[in-house]
Amino acid sequence: MKVLRRLRQDWVLYAMLSLPLLYFFIFHIIPLYGMKLAFQDYRILGDHVWVGWKHFKTLFSSPAFTSVLQNTIIISLMKIIFVFPIPIMLSLLINEVRSSKYRKYVQSVVYLPHFLSWVVIAGIWISLLNPADGGVNLIANFFQLPSIDYMTSKEHIRWVLVFSEIWRSAGWDSIIYLAAIMKISPGLYEAAKIDGATRLQQMRFITLPHLYSIVVTVFILNLGFFMNAGFDQVFNFMNDSVISVVDILDTYVYRIGIGNGQFAYATAASLFKGVIGIVLILGTHFISKRFSGKGVW
Repeated sequence: MKVLRRLRQDWVLYAMLSLPLLYFFIFHIIPLYGMKLAFQDYRILGDHVWVGWKHFKTLFSSPAFTSVLQNTIIISLMKIIFVFPIPIMLSLLINEVRSSKYRKYVQSVVYLPHFLSWVVIAGIWISLLNPADGGVNLIANFFQLPSIDYMTSKEHIRWVLVFSEIWRSAGWDSIIYLAAIMKISPGLYEAAKIDGATRLQQMRFITLPHLYSIVVTVFILNLGFFMNAGFDQVFNFMNDSVISVVDILDTYVYRIGIGNGQFAYATAASLFKGVIGIVLILGTHFISKRFSGKGVW
């Protein structure tokens, strides 16, 4: 009865919640049933044939899969190391802006790239890094430095992925940290001022400790997507010159599954990626819970 009463009272909120739940059910829950295809040979007509671990054995013995797995780990590590801290630092910097009008302007500017698709972003960066008339190389030429074709350079393309990810996501990801900062009691800062603490000391001893739990939670959740190095981004930035260093699990699954029609083999690769993600989330959660007492739940 209490449940029905709450449903009647807050039916608008539950109606709004129904659409996201429907989305996750259709695109994340129902596809789990298809994971059994990883243990079968796909047949267009008739029943699929159960083959057990056949596709996984083929997967782990494939040199192409080894290369793709290596690329995925390297790119994901680079993003964890260089992309993850940027929203935290950006939120701290925005919080230090005293002019509310200027703060809103800065926030609007840094949030905007998040709403652009990777197709548009790739076009912007390809134009910006063009070796002939791109902005970066024009500046390099002004200082008499050699032009570099970043989009076809195996040495630079991974860094292009990192910096473009920072440009797109840093502002939007900083929102959650800014919200946590806004919840800190102003009285703590007032007391620190009375004690003679500088702005840097207030940030170090008040702001950062209050951000600890949210940083740990976001970090653990990000590790769950460690094997998702960014399909949309890589797919739009990838070309034949650099495919050997940016081809990741998602693009590999797309190519062999959709492109070559090896649905069962692609499902096995995708299932492997999902299992690794679950292991990383659970492992990081329990380690964090063990040493700091805080985790995802």
